[in-house]
Amino acid sequence: MSLASLKQKIKEKPALKKLAHRFIMHPIKTRPNWWIRIFSFIYLKRGKGSVIYRSVRRDLPPFNRFSLGCYSVVEDFTCLNNAVGDLIIGDYSRIGLRNTIIGPAHIGNHVNLAQNITVSGLSHNFQDVDKRIDEQGVSTALITIEDDVWVGANAVILPGVTIGKHSVVAAGSVVSRSIPPYSLCAGVPAKVIKQYDFTSGKWIKVIAKSIE
Repeated sequence: MSLASLKQKIKEKPALKKLAHRFIMHPIKTRPNWWIRIFSFIYLKRGKGSVIYRSVRRDLPPFNRFSLGCYSVVEDFTCLNNAVGDLIIGDYSRIGLRNTIIGPAHIGNHVNLAQNITVSGLSHNFQDVDKRIDEQGVSTALITIEDDVWVGANAVILPGVTIGKHSVVAAGSVVSRSIPPYSLCAGVPAKVIKQYDFTSGKWIKVIAKSIE
């Protein structure tokens, strides 16, 4: 039986799913139990020359994918979390100090995330006012950061966003909608303020253009 079919069978049986989840995840700490973490070298995929500093919190259970590409670095005090969706990081990318990266998220090659950045593909549901928010579960939407992107310090990337190739997110921005390739965005919420024009070979200012 393949791993995918085993996962599907577990999902189809709520009692078995709950038991498996409890075996893997600590109910209070919401991270893999120690007896799961000691085998992380088996199920976490690491490329040649990649580095994850010792202080990095690895909330990385085996029921979703985690992959760190060749020569990529995850710096101190970052939190990596794939509990609700795959977390894939490409080659030659750098995840800076004190970042929080929550899947589902696909981060490309030669991506640089500065300090104190939040990338979260997870949202808490809150629509039913007759229930506590922590009873309503979560929803997820894939974040995609394409190749050759720079994200400035203290930025926040929200669920479902795609950041196009060779784009820059200014420090402190909150990106709630996707931005096209070869763009510079800034603000709360972030707006495109410059785009590269291949005809003129120059970066052109964009006045008050909301991200679409």
